[in-house]
Amino acid sequence: GGLWNYTWRTGLDEYAEPVHSSMYRYLWSNGPKECLEFADYSFEEHFGRTIASYPPREVLFDYIIGRVEKAGVRKQIRFRTTIREVYYSVKSGRFTLTAHNLVDDTVYSEEFDNVVVASGHFTTPNVPSFDGIETFNGRVLHAHDFRDALEFKGKNLLLIGTSYSAEDIGSQCYKYGAKSITCSYRTAPMGFHWPDNWEEVPLLKKVDKNTCTFKDGSSKEIDAIIMCTGYLHYFPFLPDGLRLKTDNRLWPLNLYKGVFWEDNPKLMYLGMQDQFYTFNMFDAQAWYTRDYMLGRINLPSKEEMRSHSQAWREREEKLENDEQMIWFQGDYVKELISETDYPSFDVEGVNKTFMEWEHQKHEDIMDFRNHAYRSLITGNMQPVHHTPWMEAMDDSMESYLENK
Repeated sequence: GGLWNYTWRTGLDEYAEPVHSSMYRYLWSNGPKECLEFADYSFEEHFGRTIASYPPREVLFDYIIGRVEKAGVRKQIRFRTTIREVYYSVKSGRFTLTAHNLVDDTVYSEEFDNVVVASGHFTTPNVPSFDGIETFNGRVLHAHDFRDALEFKGKNLLLIGTSYSAEDIGSQCYKYGAKSITCSYRTAPMGFHWPDNWEEVPLLKKVDKNTCTFKDGSSKEIDAIIMCTGYLHYFPFLPDGLRLKTDNRLWPLNLYKGVFWEDNPKLMYLGMQDQFYTFNMFDAQAWYTRDYMLGRINLPSKEEMRSHSQAWREREEKLENDEQMIWFQGDYVKELISETDYPSFDVEGVNKTFMEWEHQKHEDIMDFRNHAYRSLITGNMQPVHHTPWMEAMDDSMESYLENK
């Protein structure tokens, strides 16, 4: 399990379950590792030294595994098991979970006092349709099924969408030899200083074989289409009364502290927000849920919880740009850790590092990974990677950690 657990598979896995991971080969972190570093487990502790600020996928996965092994929680996890159904009994005040052991192909049920949904929301693709797309002669796929940029070498590639998937998959395909990259936007272009063979156009309107026509009347011959159109919050194992329904935003409603299902706070959701903060925010949420389940934190009334959530939503709705969104989410993380014993860290320093990252992306979108930052956990300045990102074709951990 886990988003960072790369697999070559797409569609269904060996147990006919939907593939969870959206990882792909040659993926490097698209944000500074200093902004996601665990407060109680630094990169320096894991690797025994400082490392560059934008690790490839394998390096980040190794770091996550190291933290899991240090905590000793792996033995508590049932792998290759999927939840089929969750039922809450008002009478007993407990949840009944029906699970499926995929290896043994056995189904069983158990009762629990609390349920934490931490399955993420970057797994179930949102796949729109476009007029005539069934006539397209090339490959059409969602970013969730993208695995290898080399597949699109020499191709004229159309990306639909303007968020991180389009930005990063487009950059990967450019790096590995795509002939041209066209990004189709619904509301506004990303606006970076793209290479000469890259352009942004309004939303795709019609497809006629390999000719794609856009809302402004322009058209282009395209070899492959990748839909970078986002993901759905999808929890088929939950009944309607317990199921979070939201689009991807910084403050979903119905979750007190961004975590507790307000109609039944024995159910908790982790990581359901749109995200600048990631690992450290998930950690702060997990600490809070732990303290609630251990009786260290008492929750207010339903009315107070909803009032608290509404105040955060109203603040979220006034946000106008990425800078404001970063500080908003930083304030949220600070609120969580102020009420638990989660190790304190420099949240404002993380915010400022995010701002540097944003500035460097707008200066040169193909160069931002060549910068380095100071760890907000150890205080040590991290080195610049030995090879510029555009020239670093080997994304293995062995190559990344070499001293050159």
